[in-house]
Amino acid sequence: MSADRIASALTRIEAAMARIEAAREGLAGGDGKAGTSSARVVELVNVHEKLREQVAESLRELDDLLTALEE
Repeated sequence: MSADRIASALTRIEAAMARIEAAREGLAGGDGKAGTSSARVVELVNVHEKLREQVAESLRELDDLLTALEE
């Protein structure tokens, strides 16, 4: 994978994480809309955490690949 593709992938991952975090903060803000169930909020938080873990693992793998390319 070229450095440009890696940089592009990291940019997309960071943008996705920012969108997830913004959505999470919006839910945590408690805008008072009727029908927002706490179970749905918990589900979304769990999904967010799972995605965060997957992204962190992908970044570790990219880091390992970059390290291997530098050797």
